[in-house]
Amino acid sequence: MTEGIRIRRLRTLGEPEIRGLGDVLIDCVQGGASVSFMLPMTRAKADAFWRGMSGNVEHGERVVLAAEDEAGIVGTVQVILQQPENQPHRGDLAKMLVHRRARRRGVGAALLSAAERHAIDAGKTLLVLDTASDDAQRLYSRQGWQRVGAIPGYALLPDGAPCATTVYFKSLQT
Repeated sequence: MTEGIRIRRLRTLGEPEIRGLGDVLIDCVQGGASVSFMLPMTRAKADAFWRGMSGNVEHGERVVLAAEDEAGIVGTVQVILQQPENQPHRGDLAKMLVHRRARRRGVGAALLSAAERHAIDAGKTLLVLDTASDDAQRLYSRQGWQRVGAIPGYALLPDGAPCATTVYFKSLQT
């Protein structure tokens, strides 16, 4: 494990977790991450997003992992387990976020490894994700994910500029 970082599965999203996860989301969007939100990124938008996840988390449809250091939550990732009936073997990796103050400390790699373990434990044999981040692409490649390709103009950056999104997959079968 990365020194000083603990990865924890959140089975409920109470106010402390919503606040910590919201801090990470706000920081990432303000830093330019294309993760479904536009500027201005407000506390209200962040808190509403995480509160909206509560039911999915509590019903086991989605795994939310938090990376924590001595100051609190510094990163998160989700594994969306609930899929259509013809895709019971697949999970989606989503909202891989690391606060700028915690980057380059192995937090992303630790979150990714933990997410893969939770997906395997849930019976998933395939994970997919998409990203608009060059840094994230390097991480995914280092961790054995396979690049499918880039889709130009797929989404917008928080400032409104169009960006490409790159799709990756990883087989979890051994």
